[in-house]
Amino acid sequence: MSSALTDLCRYPIVQAPMAGGASCPQLVAAVCAAGGLGFLAAGYKTADGMYNEIKQLRGLTGQPFGVNVFMPQPALADPSAVEVYRHQLAGEAAWYETPLGDPDSGGDDNYDAKLAILLEDPVPVVSFTFGCPTRDTLDAFAGVGTYTVVTVTTPEEAQAAQWAGADAVCVQGVEAGGHQSTHRDDPQTDGAGIGLLSLVSQVRETVQIPIVATGGLMRGSQIAAVLAAGAEAAQLGTAFLICPESGASPLHKQALTNPLFVRTALTRAFSGRPARGLVNRFMREHGPYAPAAYPQIHYLTAGLRTAAAKAGDAQGMALWAGQGHRMARELPAGRLVRLLAEELDAARTAVSTRSTQ
Repeated sequence: MSSALTDLCRYPIVQAPMAGGASCPQLVAAVCAAGGLGFLAAGYKTADGMYNEIKQLRGLTGQPFGVNVFMPQPALADPSAVEVYRHQLAGEAAWYETPLGDPDSGGDDNYDAKLAILLEDPVPVVSFTFGCPTRDTLDAFAGVGTYTVVTVTTPEEAQAAQWAGADAVCVQGVEAGGHQSTHRDDPQTDGAGIGLLSLVSQVRETVQIPIVATGGLMRGSQIAAVLAAGAEAAQLGTAFLICPESGASPLHKQALTNPLFVRTALTRAFSGRPARGLVNRFMREHGPYAPAAYPQIHYLTAGLRTAAAKAGDAQGMALWAGQGHRMARELPAGRLVRLLAEELDAARTAVSTRSTQ
């Protein structure tokens, strides 16, 4: 690992920021205490909500941690396509007895206000999703001592992040659960994502800054593989989603290992942006018709997802999960970090032993 990343955590293990409640202060604190690097997710929160979680986390741990911020999205959605989808979801609204949300609730996710707080009261690490900040923004964080990471899905995006002044890139393979963090949402490229090992190798030959690898990682042996491919650390989301400290709903946690959900797929059904989740009824019925309209569709379906969770109906929820979800282990987060580290050491030892035989 590079010296800057080594200073942040004992192990090259990062807990992914999972927006929607999973990455709560309790989970992040447990990961950090065990020697990993935990991340709060500021996405979908108000600036004050983000600040309150940071304050709570600081009361739980003195270890370094990160905060993930969503980049503002350009107004590219076709209002007529959103309206057509609204009509298609009318039956869902009637079934769950809840109104559809306002698709125009905002596209900037309180970005400027969140940056102002993070610059005034700095945290150790800030990462960015759905785009790359300006050089001025990244320079401002460097000025207050914050390490910056930009999530990328292609070598070209990684190169843009390096040019802009990011300290590192988080390379996201197509196997990852949740939203694909492409910098430009182009429906023509749906399903054309690159597998993690191939992507890490390509990015390693494109940029000189450190790489954090993410996408479908569930075991220490997989962490060893991405480190061997050129990453300095591995980021895991689904693996931590099932931990008791995670703020994910019990239904979501149960679904990860429920034989009823046999596969994952990328869909725009819940948010209007490609995201990987467990295939359920809502995804099958509405995914083929969902427009490219993020975050409009996210706000439109928010009430439906909440109502489905309250009704105990996993078939109407966004069950974000990576391709390795069936390998999830229901362990306390600290124990999981230590187990992953043990598996990583064992994998490295096995490779070293074979190479000397």
